[in-house]
Amino acid sequence: MQKDQFAARLLLKGIGFLRRQPRDWKVTVVRSSLARFVYQMIFPYQSVYTVALGATATQLGAINGVGMGVAGVLSPLVGWLIDRVGIKRVYLVGIGLLFFSYFIYGIALSWTIILLALAAFWLGETISGHSCATVCGNSLQSADRATAMTLCETLAAGLLGIAGPLLGALLVAAFGGANVRGIRPLFFLALGGTLVTFLLVYFQLSEQTRREPAGSRLGFFGDMAQVLRQGHHLKRWLVIVSAGSLPLGMVFPFSQVFAHTVKGADPYVLGFMVTGCALTSLVLGIPMGRLADRIGRKKVLYLTLPLFWASNLVLIWAPGPGFLIAAGVLQGFYYICATVAGAMSFELVPADQMGRWIGLMRFCRFLLASVTAFIAGMIWDALGPQYVFLTVTGLDVMIRLPLIIGMPETLGLPKKTAPP
Repeated sequence: MQKDQFAARLLLKGIGFLRRQPRDWKVTVVRSSLARFVYQMIFPYQSVYTVALGATATQLGAINGVGMGVAGVLSPLVGWLIDRVGIKRVYLVGIGLLFFSYFIYGIALSWTIILLALAAFWLGETISGHSCATVCGNSLQSADRATAMTLCETLAAGLLGIAGPLLGALLVAAFGGANVRGIRPLFFLALGGTLVTFLLVYFQLSEQTRREPAGSRLGFFGDMAQVLRQGHHLKRWLVIVSAGSLPLGMVFPFSQVFAHTVKGADPYVLGFMVTGCALTSLVLGIPMGRLADRIGRKKVLYLTLPLFWASNLVLIWAPGPGFLIAAGVLQGFYYICATVAGAMSFELVPADQMGRWIGLMRFCRFLLASVTAFIAGMIWDALGPQYVFLTVTGLDVMIRLPLIIGMPETLGLPKKTAPP
């Protein structure tokens, strides 16, 4: 009886939490969840597909580097446009670029055309993700922010993130295995899913146009400088989020290739690795978000960062498929860390500067990730695949962790002012 009463109270609290959240946040949660489902379906095979078309590890790193570099250079402009013309129109452009990327992947006959597909993917991903993040940053209350963001992550990377790779594994096996012929149909399925997300945003997201954001008369560069004048902690945070982006260029493009080519993982194991990653968000995302809203963002980062580091070590050491899947489960803590760190990011600047601030962060993140993706490919070919993952872990321990320790806790920080 007591268990039933507890479950009923928990359900009522959850319903009440959802009801008090703004409509635009709910729309973008649905959109990001569907987009993640599509991406998780193809992610285990994206790099394998590129290598199967003839790319070397160095070329794979270079392709990812160029794509992320293009996204990084244009991120400040995207943020500036969001603050000036509103979120919705920019959001739709980003989703359209994702649609174009999956189309190019589907028709690719050699690895060189993947350069165009990845450039469009990273640009579309950063624009749509930037728009989504701005909705979260501007519409959520501080006391609910980490919980709401990890709820979104739980649904996107967790529930649907489990279904996506399982479906992908079944389809790849049915179409001929982890080769070009077996993987290609996934990209055409991704086209349909991306079209659904475009229509959802077009018809359901409200218009949020800021004609005169703070500092708008200063012009593009003046607007960007105006954000950074909030205080020296913003510059420290740019270094932290940049270091946190290293796995985008050095882990995620290579972990599936490592598992397949070095450890001999079959399509099902590749899919289960991504499913395990999603399971982490599904089971622990909301509790960790709620904990971050109670005890602070930094303490939760101290708990979860070492678990992501462990994922790289387990991947290198893994003697069999079970350990590869365990590495995937631990890899899921990256997304929990990123979500909690994202909550801190949104609490450092006023709402009318959110688009530009996110743009500056993405500029730094993607430029560094683009360079390190190219370096990772060279490390793979010259020194050995395991050193790619060891390098990421070492840099995270030596650079990001000490800088996080020096940051102020942002939970409860007044929204209209940045830390001194």
